[in-house]
Amino acid sequence: MFKVKLFQVILCLSILYSCKNQLGTASVEHGDKIDSLDNVIVFYNDGMSNVSSGRNTTKSGYNLGLKYQCVEFVKRYYYERYQHEMPNSYGNAKDFFNSRLKDGELNVDRGLVQFKNPSRSVPEKGDLVVFDGSIFNEFGHVAIISKVTDTEIEVIQQNCGTSTRESFSLMKQNGKYVVQNERILGWLRYE
Repeated sequence: MFKVKLFQVILCLSILYSCKNQLGTASVEHGDKIDSLDNVIVFYNDGMSNVSSGRNTTKSGYNLGLKYQCVEFVKRYYYERYQHEMPNSYGNAKDFFNSRLKDGELNVDRGLVQFKNPSRSVPEKGDLVVFDGSIFNEFGHVAIISKVTDTEIEVIQQNCGTSTRESFSLMKQNGKYVVQNERILGWLRYE
């Protein structure tokens, strides 16, 4: 058991080191602007899920989340882009997806329509993507779709070091769209 835990720690540290140094820029500091989508900024968070700079709230007091975490970015994106405040403004990333809902139903906690992976609805730019937790990250992850083609989606994300963009294959099978990543639970959309 100890060997397994030690291996997991070493693997996690190597992933974090790799993620932090992808651009080879030691000059990037915690809280620096490193990317944006639709004029909503992605901030650098050292690639570590436990690093935060306090809670970010709007002038009216709406909770956007812990600064520089993935949840804070997606909530800030929806707030700045669509003036959307989620009815439930708390929760971990994986909690954004309600597995009890049918494909295309309203997720009342988020005030967004939810689609399962796979879905009859093709993902769209601006959709919020929800990743399930893993052995290395029990809280899950959220990102925003920044681009969609016939064969892939690209997401933009915060709290992954300097690696803000990632692409996943998109296929249509049996009349449904499938994003090829077993951790992607689905996507939510502002309508």
